[in-house]
Amino acid sequence: MAFDFYRRRLPHARVHGALYFVTWRLGEGLADLSERERDLVASSLRHFDGRRYVLHAYVVMNDHVHVILDPHPDFPLETILHSWKSFSAKRIGEHCPHVGAVWQDEYFDRAIRDDDEYQQKRDYVLDNPLRRRAGLETYHWCWAIGMERR
Repeated sequence: MAFDFYRRRLPHARVHGALYFVTWRLGEGLADLSERERDLVASSLRHFDGRRYVLHAYVVMNDHVHVILDPHPDFPLETILHSWKSFSAKRIGEHCPHVGAVWQDEYFDRAIRDDDEYQQKRDYVLDNPLRRRAGLETYHWCWAIGMERR
């Protein structure tokens, strides 16, 4: 794999045609996302699924988001992330006005290198709610290919 590296505050490594694991957090000092706000974020993730990218898995937690996706070649990963963050922030702001940015400016991304890493990242995304809430039966804001959409 030929990586294209660049850095903002966090390092980023891009590989043409790769699947990616990405994650980002709420802005400093903001209260946790409500259930309605998590619905808005999940809806934002699904909005261009199949057109600008293919979603493989996601979880929207109270203070962060994890996604596995396959970006369409015509839509750079940074454009997709900007779209998700700005669109969901706008919708959250309409629902419940916040002071300051909804999301931190930076995000983490990692190209997924092989099937083993894909499975490890998918398990990480799907198990995220269980690590926070032992005994949780279902979590409405968690999805992966092969699961029914909520």
